[in-house]
Amino acid sequence: MTAQIPVRWTDPQQGELEERVEATELAWLTMDVDVRTLRVEIDNFALIHHQLLGPLYARLDELDALLAEAVAARTGLPEDLRRAHEARQRVEDMPDLDALFDSVREQEDAPPPPAAPVRVRPGRDAQRIYRELVRRAHPDLSTDPAEQERRAAFLARVNEAYAYGDTGALEALSAEWSTAPEAAPATDSPDRLGWLRRRLEWLTGRIGELAAEQVRLERSAMGELLALAPQDPDGLLAELAEQLLARAAAQQAELEGLLGGRPVGDNDGADPEAQENQTMFAQIPTIDAAAVPADAALLDVREQDEWDAGHVAGALHIPIGEVVARIEELPDAKLYVLCRVGGRSAQVVQYLVQNGREAVNVDGGMYAWDGAGRPMVSSGGQDAFVL
Repeated sequence: MTAQIPVRWTDPQQGELEERVEATELAWLTMDVDVRTLRVEIDNFALIHHQLLGPLYARLDELDALLAEAVAARTGLPEDLRRAHEARQRVEDMPDLDALFDSVREQEDAPPPPAAPVRVRPGRDAQRIYRELVRRAHPDLSTDPAEQERRAAFLARVNEAYAYGDTGALEALSAEWSTAPEAAPATDSPDRLGWLRRRLEWLTGRIGELAAEQVRLERSAMGELLALAPQDPDGLLAELAEQLLARAAAQQAELEGLLGGRPVGDNDGADPEAQENQTMFAQIPTIDAAAVPADAALLDVREQDEWDAGHVAGALHIPIGEVVARIEELPDAKLYVLCRVGGRSAQVVQYLVQNGREAVNVDGGMYAWDGAGRPMVSSGGQDAFVL
């Protein structure tokens, strides 16, 4: 008589839990990869956004402050003065994030962080390997504290490789883990049913947390911005840069208009003397170019290319658009202010006098200076001329 092989008894409740845990685990892993990928995309996008557009935003804030200060200097109204103060305060209160990070690293005596990721989205292979590693090595697959700690340390390395989209590193980690022991109770273990219940509860909770995290990321400023062009973030940044540059150019033109300056090259065929009509400012102190003392403190408010073409040796050069922000750089001595023909310098003198500084406009500007035969030099060593 042939002995009958006993059929292993299986608890139907355990079989159902096995299927539910497997399905929930798959849903959790899928969502975990999706959320982590979104976080990597947003973090990298924010980093590139800061590096590319941060200086432009800072320039716009500075121009806002300069415009408000120019208006306040012209009107003297309390409301305009308040706006100017608030605009300047926003610029001064803005933290230097790079310096802040450097300070924190110095205090902690920590090594500098690795180079920024070059990818925005980890590739499909990286996602596949990452999902499988999380499924096999997650600390919650073990109930032993030491094993959980080991798994957590291993997953930290996995997460770092995934953040950089390093498929090769993930493959090496996968090979390393293939020899690691699994800590989950065996299928026929009496502890299996309790572990399945705890696992299902944990998975359900994690899915809820991940869903909340996904909503938070999508609603963040960088998340909403990235959502405008998720497939072409570089193109989006380029478009934003163009918009900010156009806005900065408009503000610069407005500032030059308030201070009496005109963009270099924007002559429209008109005579330079007509563009900078110094007779409009007859009420401010003026002096002939030939009468300026040899040891006078000169302030040249022209643009860089005008200065490079020809200027007075020893003069202080501050373009008209920067005078308000850099007023503390001016010496306490009586200032003799120069531009091309006297219009821009007259506006600056008017502003300085209104602010209690002693300043005189050089009548006729650099054209008059050159016409009086007074010496000039160029920045490049070539023959100096008035541009």
